[in-house]
Amino acid sequence: MATNKIQTGIRFEVELLSKIAYIAKQNKRSLNAQLEYLAQKCVDEYEKENGKIKTEYDE
Repeated sequence: MATNKIQTGIRFEVELLSKIAYIAKQNKRSLNAQLEYLAQKCVDEYEKENGKIKTEYDE
């Protein structure tokens, strides 16, 4: 399956990852989907307060 997503390796403390996995299960999401959701939420909140973040991917 083709995807435009970049694979990363993120290190977490075991307890934190376990808690995020628990929340993911409650939200009927995979752990990966939950982490993506949290990252997007963080970016959305930042941009709401500080304006759009410009990247090299903007046209």
